[in-house]
Amino acid sequence: MAEEIRTGFRLWASAEPGLTALIDADDERLTYGELFAEVNRISHGFKENHGLVEGDTVACVMSNSVGMVALYLAAMQSGLYLVTINYHLTRHEIEHILRDSAAKLAVCSARAEEAVVAAADGVPVVVDGDPAHGGLPWSSLTVGMPETSPEDVPAGSLMMYTSGTTGRPKGVRRPLSGATADEGAKTYLWLFNEFGMERSAFAAWLVSAPLYHSANITPAMGALHAGGTLVLMEGWSPEGFLERVEKQRVTGTSMVPTHFHRLLQLPEEVRANARVDSLEYVIHGAAPCPLEVKQRIMDWFGPVVYEYYGSTEVGTTIARPHEWLAHPGTVGRAASISTLKILDADGVEVPTGESGIVYMRQGDDVVGYHNDPEKTAGSRRDGLLTVWDIGHVDEDGFLYITGRASEMILVGGVNVYPAEIEAVLLSHPLVADAGVVSRPDADLGEVPVAHIALVPQGIGIEAALTDLRQHLAERLAAAKRPHDYVVHEQLPRDPNGKLYKSRLHDALEVG
Repeated sequence: MAEEIRTGFRLWASAEPGLTALIDADDERLTYGELFAEVNRISHGFKENHGLVEGDTVACVMSNSVGMVALYLAAMQSGLYLVTINYHLTRHEIEHILRDSAAKLAVCSARAEEAVVAAADGVPVVVDGDPAHGGLPWSSLTVGMPETSPEDVPAGSLMMYTSGTTGRPKGVRRPLSGATADEGAKTYLWLFNEFGMERSAFAAWLVSAPLYHSANITPAMGALHAGGTLVLMEGWSPEGFLERVEKQRVTGTSMVPTHFHRLLQLPEEVRANARVDSLEYVIHGAAPCPLEVKQRIMDWFGPVVYEYYGSTEVGTTIARPHEWLAHPGTVGRAASISTLKILDADGVEVPTGESGIVYMRQGDDVVGYHNDPEKTAGSRRDGLLTVWDIGHVDEDGFLYITGRASEMILVGGVNVYPAEIEAVLLSHPLVADAGVVSRPDADLGEVPVAHIALVPQGIGIEAALTDLRQHLAERLAAAKRPHDYVVHEQLPRDPNGKLYKSRLHDALEVG
């Protein structure tokens, strides 16, 4: 980072145990010393009470809480794989991930206990709260365990599962690094280093979105490794976000474009009176952000919005505020440790400015889909990996994402990408949310269908659709315009803002 600072939660806890590490959703504070003691108790409990050894897998089905932060840090100093699972999933969805990941232990919040116990199939389940469905109490991890660090602290690793929006979730698993936990902590700060962030960014780092998502847990833990204070938020709303920012004088946070869009739907007087001047760094990624939405957030928050593009599987690009303002719509240039290439369907690199499939690699990283070598092999070319996004690079090396190859709609021979249509839909003041999918068409092969949610204070549905069609006619070629509109009260998104497009295909079409 731009200033020399101590790196690693464990080192901060030893040097400054009285420093505030965490402020929970009820505004209770926990120091680095107190959190470190709990982390160490859990680490010893993994081995002594549950027989876990280096390389084993622990599943975590938890909401944003002290327990989840402590469990994560303990796994990362115990050489374990930690699978963080969406606590909104059903028993059967959780069961698939537990079985596929070969989890030896599952830890959950009380709200998820019934589903996790039903899914466990012999896997011990520990509950952060009062067990009510056969789970083990938290004390089975911690009671009687030493508060001091274990002698050996091999670095663990997150094992993330793709969201399953288009199919069964797949695990993304990297080989354990062989580093110590203290050495591993340094890897969390590389993105912050790329952005040029100072330690002041972490004075109050807001965790407003679910920690089970890698886009949230990685920067949150990076903030702890930088000696910062985590401010937890349980359940996101635009009003709650602004209240938390003002009350705790939040200095940094990680967000997704859905958050931006919902904040911008607040009444103008609410936005004008919101105190957001404490924000120094707002990092976003995880989903495409329409150009107009980001410009309006930048106008409101100031030039403090930093973007990264990448995924659990591949490398990263970054766009600092001044770079984005000079190249509107970009997702940035390849980070210093990433390789970026745009290839055609035959694996040949395309000329600058031409669209193709985005391939990347993070350093010399070797990553694959757990238990799915065929998917891994199909996504690789010459050591690079793709998640099948389509994009192009300009003459300055900045990447622009057009859409996803798997979502492309072939309209009478014309390639149409839903992301472009969605961005135009979301630019209309009456549209609260939007998603575009295809449906078969006897004449054109397939055509786009727009699924939208309208703002509550808007005009009637028919009048809104008439206005919306005119809006799109002025901005999109005929092949890109939706042939039907399906109006929802709310689109099916996960708590981190990702749209479940498979559910839209089953929705009733109206026009």
